[in-house]
Amino acid sequence: MARYTGPSWKLSRRLGISLSGTGKELEKRPYAPGQHGPNQRKKLSEYGLQLQEKQKLRHMYGVNERQFHNLFVKAGKMGGVHGENFMILLESRLDNLVYRLGLARTRRAARQLVNHGHIMVDGSRVDIPSYRVTPGQTISVREKSRNLDVIKDAIEATNFVPDYLTFDTDKLEGTFTRLPERSELPAEINETFIVEFYSR
Repeated sequence: MARYTGPSWKLSRRLGISLSGTGKELEKRPYAPGQHGPNQRKKLSEYGLQLQEKQKLRHMYGVNERQFHNLFVKAGKMGGVHGENFMILLESRLDNLVYRLGLARTRRAARQLVNHGHIMVDGSRVDIPSYRVTPGQTISVREKSRNLDVIKDAIEATNFVPDYLTFDTDKLEGTFTRLPERSELPAEINETFIVEFYSR
């Protein structure tokens, strides 16, 4: 299954969360899309809740189903809580960390920056968005790409960098200092539903 390329605002309204991280999608119409959107009172089944939670997380990080499931299996082989490990693996993706550092306004934009070869990890160019960054590695912008307007605009708009990252605005360089804790990951996701979904 290919990556979702349809209307992201419509999908945000369907899932009830802001996939862009700005919250703009739900400001005007905080209900599901479609003719009967505002009046839908359909109660979801247990399976429906689990599926919705899985879709929320999958679309939030922009991962296709196969990658998502493979990462879930990998998280199960690690020590600790399965759901938390899974979210930490998703958070450690290069495209997500570029977004978290404020080098891009959305994860989609961050993925494009990585794909086009603008991002370096420990001084080497990496163009794979799903590349797993490990604590201690440094993420920076290529010398030739430092004057890109999209990066400048994103940095100006960013006012928060998570505690597990450090960022030097002058050098356009950030370090992944440690793995994030559950409290620093998206609070609107209930990962136990996702574990239950895949454990059926």
